[in-house]
Amino acid sequence: MKRRQFTPIALIFILAFALLLFYEPPTEYKEIAGYVQGTTYHISYQDRPGRNLQPRIEQLLHRFDMSLSTYEPESIISKVNNNEENVRLDKYFKTVFNRSEEIYHLTSGAFDITIAPLVNAWGFGPEAALQIDSAIVDSLKTMVGMHNITLISGKIAKKHPEVKLDVNGIAQGYSVDIVAEFLERKGITNYLVEIGGEIIAKGVNKEGNAWRIGIDKPVDDNFLPGKNLQAILSISNKALATSGNYRKYYEKDGQKYVHSINPESGYPVKNRLLSTTVLARDCMTADAFATAFMVMGVEKSIMFLSNHKEIDAYLIYSDKDGNYVTFMTPGIKDNLVSVGL
Repeated sequence: MKRRQFTPIALIFILAFALLLFYEPPTEYKEIAGYVQGTTYHISYQDRPGRNLQPRIEQLLHRFDMSLSTYEPESIISKVNNNEENVRLDKYFKTVFNRSEEIYHLTSGAFDITIAPLVNAWGFGPEAALQIDSAIVDSLKTMVGMHNITLISGKIAKKHPEVKLDVNGIAQGYSVDIVAEFLERKGITNYLVEIGGEIIAKGVNKEGNAWRIGIDKPVDDNFLPGKNLQAILSISNKALATSGNYRKYYEKDGQKYVHSINPESGYPVKNRLLSTTVLARDCMTADAFATAFMVMGVEKSIMFLSNHKEIDAYLIYSDKDGNYVTFMTPGIKDNLVSVGL
């Protein structure tokens, strides 16, 4: 049998092919930040040098805003709220609407995106606040409830033209998921995406460890996230969202009015719950339940969590003497690094 011999040039080509086959390009952790949706964003991710994804990410978030931001007059949700005809709904709008309807039923109406008339009336929306009284509240409440609006064959149908949507309690979390999906499509598996305090973390950080996330103390005027922490969690392959009434509120005639509105009563919530942090598989879900728990209060939230093990939460509330008390599910305890900072 004649033995095959390779020329030096052939051997070089074979070696080069083998190197290409097993070659992994160098990577580095990148940090990008900016301003979107009326808030800030920060993204840390591992990628190859020389690739700048920030313009694509900001373009993606702009398209998202043009779907779901009530502060954009030409957005899809603004057109729906203004009863424009033949509004073409995109996948962002449909996804948020359908998931909102699911969580509305799961929380017995505590999470309700038809809350917009009340949010605006109390001065927490894009429209001017009303000189509100009980009669106005009762009138606006008739426009609230998912039974007043449906999504059929890709179109919105309202029972009353005054029905309006406010998706601020879920859309920001969904925008985090959208950016995460974009990074995954680019082959990126180690990243942290934060938009307005809502977070998703996958893989590991540049030290090779799970990502560490701070939970702010729910004290009034704590406007700088990360400066006054209640606890630190170590998370990977999870999403986290926090809702509280210590940043978005106003005082009038000696009375404090918070931005969380109870759809059932029509009034800003008054309960002992100061802050809720939710850990879930996706940030849209975490965001919506964090919003819902602020309405439900301590006891109902704890009862809900005992029946829904797929959701983890860290609740901060006040006892009868005004002292801080915390409740955490097992999934939070497993990820807790430090507490009471």
